[in-house]
Amino acid sequence: MKKLKYFYSSFIITAIGFSFALYYGGWEALYIVFLLSILEVSLSFDNAVVNAKVLSTLEKKWQDRFITWGIPIAVFGMRFLFPIVIVAVVGGLGLVETFFIAVDEPERYKSILESSEYMIFAFGGSFLLMVFLDFFFDEDKEVKWLKLVEDSGVVNRFSTIANTELIIAMALGIGLTYMTPEGYDSTSIALAYFTGVLLHSILRAVDDLFSTETVKNGLAGLIYLEVLDASFSFDGVIGAFALSNDIFVIMIGLGVGAMFVRSLTIYFVEQKTLSEFIYLEHGAHYAIGALALIMLAKIYVHIGEAITGTVGLALILIAFIHSLQDKKKRGID
Repeated sequence: MKKLKYFYSSFIITAIGFSFALYYGGWEALYIVFLLSILEVSLSFDNAVVNAKVLSTLEKKWQDRFITWGIPIAVFGMRFLFPIVIVAVVGGLGLVETFFIAVDEPERYKSILESSEYMIFAFGGSFLLMVFLDFFFDEDKEVKWLKLVEDSGVVNRFSTIANTELIIAMALGIGLTYMTPEGYDSTSIALAYFTGVLLHSILRAVDDLFSTETVKNGLAGLIYLEVLDASFSFDGVIGAFALSNDIFVIMIGLGVGAMFVRSLTIYFVEQKTLSEFIYLEHGAHYAIGALALIMLAKIYVHIGEAITGTVGLALILIAFIHSLQDKKKRGID
């Protein structure tokens, strides 16, 4: 029962969200909200693991602000306001006008959002790719999971080279732009992709500038976590339109899921889950790498959210099983 305390706030938000959905749209809306919350958790479980790693390096006050400040940003900002801003920019519309289009003309709103999804995937994919590469080529990483790969001579050598992850991401972006098929807006794809790379680099630079040896800068860490959350939410927001065109139903469903992801993050931090299951962080980052490549591929081909979620959960499950096996070898209960 003590472990459930981390999820009390999520249960409260769920009760409020489900009650509003039932009042707003009846049993059908409630069912869709339930499905969307499951979708969000399945797509963002690896996000919770990586969040926990970053959050564990922040001061307690910033860990608390991750919940108090982060939830309004995650629910209203990333899953409600941000898609409206995207549609407004792409459609050359005002924010208020876009809001009423979303309410009164959901099909038109969906169409405009989907017409810009390639830019969303390029930005989110490049940012998540940088997150993965930053972890993969970290020369200070003590634990190696897939030793045949992570502990190979080539990887160890490249890990000592400055800006390896940036070089790889830049080269991939140039190749992605060069190979863009006719009919696609290569300029917009390149702009979105390199903006994601640049933003990750800026956040790293700010963090390095203001952090101490043991504690990361709180504000930089919080911004990093919110951008990471946004990158994960893109897939869910766009995929949600397969279930509903109602922006309020989508916001409630994805918001409930986002709340549980944050509760999981706090649980992982305070229970020191990543120290106990030593390969879980690796599995999460490999899932992020896979999601990054899937998002970049989705610029040109359709890949269902079920595949995305399954790949991520499978990698984390494998890492979890390997962590259990390692615990038994070391004789840890």
